[in-house]
Amino acid sequence: RISLSFPAHQQDRPQPNRTDRYIAMSLRVYNTLTREKEDFQTLEPRKVTMYLCGPTVYKPAHIGHMVGPVIFDTIKRYLTYSGYEVTFVINITDVDDKLIVKAAETGTTVKELAQQMTADYFDNLKLMGVDTIDHFPYATDYIGEMQGLIQRLIDNGHAYAANGDVYFNVTQDADYGKLSRRSIEQMLAGTRVEANDRKRHAADFALWKSAKQGEPAWDSPWGPGRPGWHIECSAMSSKLLGDSIDIHGGGLDLMFPHHENELAQSESASGKPFVRYWMHNGLMQSGKNTGKVGGQHDRHGDASDSDAAADQIAGKLAGSAGAESVKTAVFAHQPPEVVRFFLLSTHYRSPIDFSLENIAATAKSMDGFYRLFETFERITGTSFYSLAAPQQRSESATRPLEATESLPGPLAAELTELTERFLEAMDDDFNTGGAVGILFEMRRAINSFINAAKLEETASPEQKQALTEAVTRFKELANVLGVFRVPQEKATGQDDALVDGLMQLILDIRLDARKTKNWAVADKIRDALKELNIVVEDGKEGVRWSRG
Repeated sequence: RISLSFPAHQQDRPQPNRTDRYIAMSLRVYNTLTREKEDFQTLEPRKVTMYLCGPTVYKPAHIGHMVGPVIFDTIKRYLTYSGYEVTFVINITDVDDKLIVKAAETGTTVKELAQQMTADYFDNLKLMGVDTIDHFPYATDYIGEMQGLIQRLIDNGHAYAANGDVYFNVTQDADYGKLSRRSIEQMLAGTRVEANDRKRHAADFALWKSAKQGEPAWDSPWGPGRPGWHIECSAMSSKLLGDSIDIHGGGLDLMFPHHENELAQSESASGKPFVRYWMHNGLMQSGKNTGKVGGQHDRHGDASDSDAAADQIAGKLAGSAGAESVKTAVFAHQPPEVVRFFLLSTHYRSPIDFSLENIAATAKSMDGFYRLFETFERITGTSFYSLAAPQQRSESATRPLEATESLPGPLAAELTELTERFLEAMDDDFNTGGAVGILFEMRRAINSFINAAKLEETASPEQKQALTEAVTRFKELANVLGVFRVPQEKATGQDDALVDGLMQLILDIRLDARKTKNWAVADKIRDALKELNIVVEDGKEGVRWSRG
């Protein structure tokens, strides 16, 4: 196989001017294959095909399972917002060594276990606001396609059958290792592979595994068996998206061996470039432990390598070694929207410093946004969540906000500049961390307008319209990140009712002190609440409080 390059493809790009400069900007994406940022040029104009490696569904979804979907869901949102038509695929591995072992341990079947864990995975994606995925292919539904791909590799000399197994012959692939940039010798040095006299070379990897007693198996030209891990993704992506795709994503730990082997077998079978842009997200780290928190892939070559160390990290985060599901370990402590915001606050290629304390800090920082939404509704009588924000970059962000009698020129100019910076951040390799920072700046600008104009005291219809325009621009950009889309449920347990009652009592005492001009008591209460991070707001409709 020779190394192939994609044909140069120049998309039509509008010429920049003052009013459409936002859409004219060039999107650049970091390509793991070239180790460079490249101009984003798709195989077909304004269309994007995107594949993300999904989970092996043998246990409840952990926090690590949420990272890739949140990142690439956001990438799809931004590409769609920028005018692309995106087809997004995440696979489900529902046959695997881990599934077989776990099913035997729990006294169920591989199929039943996979169905239960897939339902859990889908439920968690829904909670995280990941809803842009077009296809969820199950590996077991594509056995025929996998066998066809394997046969092509045998026919062109890139694979060979051996006593019921089939292996990819790495020595027949001239540029094997070009993604991870490792030689075959380096790969073997860092990999545990089991002794196997069926292989021609120690680095050859399994495309088809002969059946073992009691394991799921399918008939094939090479005898009963099941597919190897790597061939699954190649078959599903080519069937749903074509031999060549625009974006292939996954965690950095999947670059080798999984993505390296996907690339080798796909290009050897089709003779075409497999992926235009390889995109790898950084891994989670907890303290001194770095890895894919909650579990990491365990298929190095054909061997099975325990993920106990990563599970220990998840157990430490959850508070007990067995409580590693994302619902128990994370969602029990913080709302899923906070977790999504936390994940997007870091550039996707950077490691994520994961801890419940860090997520709690994110939750605290988000309270200011929720207070802004409440203030907006009090002033305008309209819920922030009911605002109809533009869905396309060309509909709104290409036009600067115009100053009017009610919308001050400085605010219009500042929001326009912040919009431009938001788009610049996202155009620079989907820098969600920078984009999140812009949302904080927009919040500050809008709050300054509310306070300076004293809109909570009185607001003209024109001022309400100006505020609505400013907040709608904020919502337009927040929608791109998939945050602040639906109201957050407020807890209503006994503890919350008790806190509400006690706070009302404290505020009543403060009010009485103010009425009798007992400023010492009133100030003492105010200062004590401030120490407890309680924000008290005095308005014409009464006193309100919130956690700061």
